[in-house]
Amino acid sequence: MAELKTKVNDASVDAFLNTMTDEKKKKDSYAIIDIMRKITKCEPKMWGSAIIGFDSYHYKYDSGHEGDMCLIGFSPRKANISLYLMCGLHSDKALMEKLGKHKMGKGCLYIKSMDDVDPKILKQVIEGSVEAIKKQKQFMIDKKKK
Repeated sequence: MAELKTKVNDASVDAFLNTMTDEKKKKDSYAIIDIMRKITKCEPKMWGSAIIGFDSYHYKYDSGHEGDMCLIGFSPRKANISLYLMCGLHSDKALMEKLGKHKMGKGCLYIKSMDDVDPKILKQVIEGSVEAIKKQKQFMIDKKKK
């Protein structure tokens, strides 16, 4: 099985963000860091070369594939800021309608700018993702006990 490329490492989050030339995206990144730090009570760490993640969890699929990933994270990409969340597990349509301008993928929420979204609603979406992952993780632990 191939080794995962996205692993936590000791690279500096600030050094990564200081390579950014888009000052608005850098400012938005620090705003997202503040939100995620408050929710997880963890400091940001680099995962791979371009993902800023918080906390971690171990996953194992029925196929046997397993690994570790950040509980929540994001990457300030050129086109969008990609937030890595459990969007599929947190599908509160009414809440997402209040969020503002965004797109959703299977496990990602894409925003162009913090100006496009309501930060209070974004915080609720991120909190919902963290809760969903923790519930799923607890379910997997409980399932193993049976």
